[in-house]
Amino acid sequence: MKRLFDFTLALIASMILFVPIVLVAMTVRLTSKGSVLYWSDRVGRNNVIFKMPKFRSMKIDTPAVATHLLEDPKSVLTPMGDFLRKSSLDELPQLWCVLMGDMSFVGPRPALYNQDDLIALRTKKGVHKLVVGVTGWAQVNGRDALPIPKKVDLDVEYLERKSFSFDMYILWLTFIKVVRRDGVSH
Repeated sequence: MKRLFDFTLALIASMILFVPIVLVAMTVRLTSKGSVLYWSDRVGRNNVIFKMPKFRSMKIDTPAVATHLLEDPKSVLTPMGDFLRKSSLDELPQLWCVLMGDMSFVGPRPALYNQDDLIALRTKKGVHKLVVGVTGWAQVNGRDALPIPKKVDLDVEYLERKSFSFDMYILWLTFIKVVRRDGVSH
């Protein structure tokens, strides 16, 4: 049922958001060098690597590490990067991953392929068995500000509590956080 819900919602969201997606793509293209999308290697269900797209918010020569590990994240943002990240518009291309089944709307956020400590801890705790999500319980409880052990504890809590109603609650909280721009990394 979750897969059917994800696919249907992603299809509807893609149609409703088609014009904003095109406008964001044009804006990225016109304001910075490089491709419109940035495809990063991410760790999905059962630790399988997949390609996850985002609208490019950083300069093309930025290292592939978690944002909080960059010395000066603001210095590598494109002219529209800060706005894209604060508004979470950079995440819209992930609808593709939901349609393809690599991601769900709700689940643990996919780790970067090189976040060995996060991947190892999730595997140890059984979280790696879940389909990764556009948003998740850790996302609405601190996002990038959370230390890895706390993030994994929240992922484990999601694993134990997962249900359709809990997913709806997380989607609602995500909507509120995005509108308020709460916990958004720069």
